[in-house]
Amino acid sequence: MDSLSLFCTGALLAGGLYWFVCILGPAEQKGKRATDLSGGSISAEKVQDNYKQYWSFFRRPKEIETAEKVPDFVDTFYNLVTDIYEWGWGQSFHFSPSIPGKSHRDATRLHEEMAVDLIQAKPGHRILDVGCGVGGPMRAIAAHSRANVVGITINEYQVNRARIHNKKAGLDSLCEVVCGNFLEMPFPDNSFDGAYSIEATCHAPKLEDVYAQIFRVLKPGALYVSYEWVTTDKYRGENPEHVEIIQGIERGDALPGLRSYADIAETARKVGFEVVKEQDLAKPPAQPWWSRLKMGRIAYWRNHIVVTVLAALGIAPKGTVDVHEMLFKTADYLTRGGDTGIFSPMHMVLCRKPKSPPTTTTSS
Repeated sequence: MDSLSLFCTGALLAGGLYWFVCILGPAEQKGKRATDLSGGSISAEKVQDNYKQYWSFFRRPKEIETAEKVPDFVDTFYNLVTDIYEWGWGQSFHFSPSIPGKSHRDATRLHEEMAVDLIQAKPGHRILDVGCGVGGPMRAIAAHSRANVVGITINEYQVNRARIHNKKAGLDSLCEVVCGNFLEMPFPDNSFDGAYSIEATCHAPKLEDVYAQIFRVLKPGALYVSYEWVTTDKYRGENPEHVEIIQGIERGDALPGLRSYADIAETARKVGFEVVKEQDLAKPPAQPWWSRLKMGRIAYWRNHIVVTVLAALGIAPKGTVDVHEMLFKTADYLTRGGDTGIFSPMHMVLCRKPKSPPTTTTSS
């Protein structure tokens, strides 16, 4: 083979590799490249050890049911997965119903805007995003409503990522991000005009605890909406396949335990909320939320090859391949949960904090 042929072959291979990694590699919103994958706040040499630590929690299940252990458990998980989520999914770490004729990006944005419309946010309002991740929903909601959005996340790396994205989007004047535990929120009582959580409170060991915190920081009369991960009325605990699917979702998404749809409104009322509306947004006529997972199977395999090559070259941290494989398997459990109808990631509950505390009567 002459030198010209060698040069052309090398250029073709290099161009193909660039297209495979850098063009196909970034997420929808171009937030993260494959060559930038990291372990969040975890140093590169400790990613694999932290992956093993994450799985060790499941050998001690009682520990992930306690408020004391959950912050470490969830923080470790998001250090491991945040870059992969951004690269392979986008800046909004949640699902949305498919909408005919709309892109996944548009469907996601509309799902987020619906949340802020439900709580009637207006310009100048101070709104709380409970479990904000890297701030995809926060930015969509701030741009749509012009309200001031304050997000809280347990993960310091996500705080930094969110601030970078907020500034790039020109929304840093409307979006604030705080590193903290939503079970012990660092905000004064009665300080927010509204609140929302999008597939985030599922990480709480007890839903009552996080709902009580949200209730505390809302002003009287303010609205709160949550999209909850739940098992539906089709779930049967005596069905081995159902149990396998739900446990697969829990282990692959850092969940202390999925709740039944029947527990959500009851828990909200228990802490003092008035339940205004409750609806599973995944039910027909909504289009399947899991169709994106099915259509993304080729992309998952492509991404797995990319991650494997980058890890072998020392570009991606050792252990990244294990994390990506875990998420690939979890995507299959989520798809099965959608296909069987036993799982929903968008059971919506809209609540109001009463304008005045309930009166009590005393007998003479």
